[in-house]
Amino acid sequence: MDGFHVNVPEAVCLGATFTLSGICYYLYKKSRKTLDTLDEAPHFTIDKNLKDILKVTPGACLQYAVIEGPVQPVGEPLTSHFQKESVGVLQKFMLKEHRLVWNGLTRSWTDSERVVHQRVNAVPFVLMGSNDTSVKVLCPLQASGFPMEITHEKFHQVNYGLTDIVGQYLSGEKLKGQLEIEEMLKVGTVLTGVGELTLDTDGTLNLRPPSNGSQYFLSITDFDTLRGEQESTTVLWKVLAIVSALAGAAVLFWIGRRHYYQLKTRWEQERERREFERLLAEAPRARAPATGPEAPHDGAEEHIENACVICLSQPRNCILLDCGHVCCCHSCYQALPQHRCPICRQTISRVVPLYHV
Repeated sequence: MDGFHVNVPEAVCLGATFTLSGICYYLYKKSRKTLDTLDEAPHFTIDKNLKDILKVTPGACLQYAVIEGPVQPVGEPLTSHFQKESVGVLQKFMLKEHRLVWNGLTRSWTDSERVVHQRVNAVPFVLMGSNDTSVKVLCPLQASGFPMEITHEKFHQVNYGLTDIVGQYLSGEKLKGQLEIEEMLKVGTVLTGVGELTLDTDGTLNLRPPSNGSQYFLSITDFDTLRGEQESTTVLWKVLAIVSALAGAAVLFWIGRRHYYQLKTRWEQERERREFERLLAEAPRARAPATGPEAPHDGAEEHIENACVICLSQPRNCILLDCGHVCCCHSCYQALPQHRCPICRQTISRVVPLYHV
């Protein structure tokens, strides 16, 4: 389209908003699909009837099912390094380093952290039901929202000497200290598991990540709370997708509005030009024929004396109203960045032709 262009900031905003909107929409559809799958998943109680149900199920497999039960280890449990009375089936130890980094833009110190060391220990465990029926949980670390309780947390602060303080200000970094965290999934914790439920040939019940790509859940909350959290996530992605799309639409509207006003100005200038030419053509022309050897010389002098004050090459052929100044040609009037008289700076409301009789 003639005259239609998008500048760099507008292009960046447009690309960023629509890219973000596409990402948020994709995550919304994914979360919506997971939520619908959760709503359709059957709920089972861990008892002796569960094996009978799986025996009559094709492939002895339920692709998506919900079960609940307390955690029990298969063999010896793990013991906390800091609380000897705490035992569990999963143990996660993490060491984080906290630093203050000088931000030259905000002229302030900002907190920064990084994981220095991380270790995860695990033992096989099951979810217990009635009548000594149990379901073995496979690949627990692949589950979403996997819960663990903090059994130890301690911050080791660093003491500074004078040399350390000077070095920190020169380097722009201060070491605050190290945070030590231990988390455990304790024995007896009631878990809600959502995944693929299978029956092995040896009669063992297993809960594992779904083979159809659905999301695998292990949560210490009940199913209704788990579903509510997933629904909140779905609503959040939906709102972000809508807001991003509206922001992109606003940028498009701004570009279209700017282009419309450019076209409107161009149309107005064209209308004024045609009106000016029409008035000029309808004007009576009573020019005396040039006679004698001095006539061309007089015409040249008149042309120089009445030259446009802007281009200095065309005669002054228009009157600027309401001030009434005659100072420019119509082409230069249309090229003015603002419709103000070049002589008195008064706003120009109308332009009429200047007739030389």
